[in-house]
Amino acid sequence: MKITPLKVPDVILIEPTLFGDDRGSFMELFNERRFRESGLPTDFVQDNVSRSRRGVIRGLHYQLERPQGKLISAIEGAIFDVAVDIRVGSPTFARAVTIELRAGDGKLVYVPPGFAHGFAALTEGAAVLYKCSDLYAPDDQYGVLYSDPALGIEWPVDDPVLVERDRQWPTLDRAGDTLFGVERLP
Repeated sequence: MKITPLKVPDVILIEPTLFGDDRGSFMELFNERRFRESGLPTDFVQDNVSRSRRGVIRGLHYQLERPQGKLISAIEGAIFDVAVDIRVGSPTFARAVTIELRAGDGKLVYVPPGFAHGFAALTEGAAVLYKCSDLYAPDDQYGVLYSDPALGIEWPVDDPVLVERDRQWPTLDRAGDTLFGVERLP
């Protein structure tokens, strides 16, 4: 297993060993012992699968009271994955990390708590498997506008398909006390 910190070092690219022969291929996406020995998180409590058609953008989402770390992989098609550091005071605050993940390439990305996360489906039938370090809490859902110019994300989608909620998230400079590290009034 190869581990590579990305442009924001807390976001990590993980490349498990891929075994192939004339029958096809095999790889372990997650092995608790290997992850632990490599210093990676191992406490995942929920697995999700998201399926999207080409051009769909999901995100940029996060939970504040029950923050989630996410281990992300494409299991069908390809996605353009995005993580944005929203930890006020972090030396990489507001910096976005992007990477393309393709089914069969064996790559996973770990996005820690304190980041907004999203992706765009680059192919028809793109499917994403992501393990989460905390449970989904619908009343704790926040987001940052995917097209916030201050983030400088160059989404490879000409005519994005989004739900209305994802079109309405605030820009990072207007997110106020919904960011990590900001003291909230009781």
